[in-house]
Amino acid sequence: MPPTATIAYLDCFAGISGDMVLAALIDAGLPPAVLRRGVDRLGLGPVALDIQTTRQQGLRATRVEVSGGGEQPLRTLPDLLAILERSGLAEEITAPAGRVFRLLAEAEAKVHGVSVDAVHFHEIGAVDTIVDVVGAVIGLHHLGIRELVCSPVPLGHGTVDCAHGRLPLPAPAVCELLRQVPVYGIDCATETVTPTGAALLKALATGFGPLPPMTIAATGCGAGSRDLSGGRPNLLRLIVGTSRPAAEAQRVEIIETNLDDWSPEGFPYLSELLLARGALDVNIAPIQMKKGRPAFRLQVICDPAHGEGIKTAILSETTAIGLRFRTEERLTLAREPVAVVTRWGTVAAKRVIRPSGPVICPEYEECRRIATEHRVPLPEVYRAVIKAGEEQPR
Repeated sequence: MPPTATIAYLDCFAGISGDMVLAALIDAGLPPAVLRRGVDRLGLGPVALDIQTTRQQGLRATRVEVSGGGEQPLRTLPDLLAILERSGLAEEITAPAGRVFRLLAEAEAKVHGVSVDAVHFHEIGAVDTIVDVVGAVIGLHHLGIRELVCSPVPLGHGTVDCAHGRLPLPAPAVCELLRQVPVYGIDCATETVTPTGAALLKALATGFGPLPPMTIAATGCGAGSRDLSGGRPNLLRLIVGTSRPAAEAQRVEIIETNLDDWSPEGFPYLSELLLARGALDVNIAPIQMKKGRPAFRLQVICDPAHGEGIKTAILSETTAIGLRFRTEERLTLAREPVAVVTRWGTVAAKRVIRPSGPVICPEYEECRRIATEHRVPLPEVYRAVIKAGEEQPR
């Protein structure tokens, strides 16, 4: 698939691990040769990538096994970051990969009560994990994925044996990594989410929720190495595509908070920030609160997939100490951008399909620019754009 995709959805219906992410990316179109070139740059020794097609519960998937590299030292976070720096890989690869390793180190440091730089990675510092992390970032970059939305994550129960001994599931580091991430428990006595998988989605996902609006270009399926109980296929699905305008009817999340100790002069900045993070609409209205103080009600409408990032931004940028949110259905009219030719030149507008037929809706910023540059009344510009749009051929 050509690298034109802009969005992807991680469907973690069985969990997530580093090798599953890498395998799903290969299955979705990452050429193995591109991956191998990137892995060779890491200087880990002769690393073998065994890429195979497998089946689970009748579903075809790709599986990746990483081996080789010879005897490896026990690594710390500075060691892993040095590997990235020496690799000469582009910053678009090394920076996200570095975030993944740092999140892993911070989680391990907290659960074991040591400093971040003192964490000695065992499984995480191994060749296969380094390749899984860097390979995943290489895959996202090669496929042109700029937005990665992740489904809620299923967590199994029981215990798992690792270098630290026998630990409960979900593993302590996984619980630390998945703070502020939507999760749910399943009746599966197996590790469904590994620390590497948790760190990848925490560092690289831009939102969590249902499948976002997109035009699907490819689907990849990555197989894990463990057998899950209950006949569950241990697969991770990656749906890759291009963003498209929302459908006529859609489910949206409404996020609100009341602010009685916040300066509204920061609203323009906050509005731009929330819109950049995926908000569909942002508004603020004056209210009077229970003690008679004037205040403001901030309301944001967004796709549920962008809800977590928007909530974090509100709690970071305002004095809010709590938020209300709910899910609603909305109906929007079909629309398309059009270029209208006027006596002032070409003007951007929208053609909106109303029940009575299409109408031209001028864009305010465009009309404002023309009114200012040509010193004509703004209503006159609006009328001219509407008339020219209705007269020109479709």
